[in-house]
Amino acid sequence: MTQSLDGAAVAAMLRSAVEAVIANEPALTRADQATGDGDHGIGMARGGKAAVAALDKLGAAATPKSAFIAVGRAILAGTGGAAGAVFGTFFQATGNAIAADSVDRESLAFAFDAGAKAVMARGKAKPGDKTMLDALFPAIESLQQGDTADFAVLGQRAAAAAKQGAEATATMVATMGRAKMLGQRAIGHADPGALSVSFMFEGMANALAGPGR
Repeated sequence: MTQSLDGAAVAAMLRSAVEAVIANEPALTRADQATGDGDHGIGMARGGKAAVAALDKLGAAATPKSAFIAVGRAILAGTGGAAGAVFGTFFQATGNAIAADSVDRESLAFAFDAGAKAVMARGKAKPGDKTMLDALFPAIESLQQGDTADFAVLGQRAAAAAKQGAEATATMVATMGRAKMLGQRAIGHADPGALSVSFMFEGMANALAGPGR
């Protein structure tokens, strides 16, 4: 049972998260073609590859804080556009909320919440606006309300909550970004940013489940 994550474990978790986004570039591209410019998948995959390189550079020196911040900076610079700004903000703010050399359920949930609130402050969005926050907050709430300390279980639950949140955006009318111009026509299409969050948490869950998952 894994109850805390050190720098190496956090780096592995984040690597798996961005690799999941890279692997799902086609799905993200299709989603953004329906409601946006069609470049979300390409940008997020580019940022994900930059994040992998940043984690490689950190190597054994990674701490939970430095791993999150390195990923955030890489996504900000590599992804570009609005997606780079909000996802970069999320990971950097999450890292800045971590002080210890390891994180448990409570401290990781606290850090993720700080990251999500930084995104809200930057983009002026809130849950229900058909954005990444609609997948992010359910995942964070799952961690906050967890009745176990086992990250293998917590990861699966958070991923399931993020996926459900992302799917729910298909029923929403967008109030932010390019999709806002579509009005009711955006209904039936999930938000690409929320899907990216879902894939990230799926990747994290796979890493936390360990070998033989």
